[in-house]
Amino acid sequence: MTERKPRGMPFESWVDRQIREAEERGAFDDLPGAGKPLPDRPYDEMWWIKQKVESEGLSMPLPPTLALRKEAEEALAEARGARSETQVRQILEEINQRIREAIRTGLSGPPLNLMPFDVDEIVSEWRRSQ
Repeated sequence: MTERKPRGMPFESWVDRQIREAEERGAFDDLPGAGKPLPDRPYDEMWWIKQKVESEGLSMPLPPTLALRKEAEEALAEARGARSETQVRQILEEINQRIREAIRTGLSGPPLNLMPFDVDEIVSEWRRSQ
């Protein structure tokens, strides 16, 4: 579509003609997904970026503060499923050390909103669940 819209022709008519001529030439034949329903997905402004990342086998890195929050959640879940009290304490002390360091030095990204875990409280919960 390199030609310009002729003077005096309504824009809609010109566009309709361009589409009709392209269909007649077969420009829309054999497109990926032809004849298949559109995927039923909730609206997401970043859908095309996520699709590209997925098709390229890449991963989107999280900002450091969000990555630490995710690690803290995973560490808490791991501690709750630990086999011994020593293991619970070790897991929590390691993540607490990283949280304290992040609070002290600051990380880029959204606010951290994370405090070190109360090790004794979580150990007590762990004992009750055993």
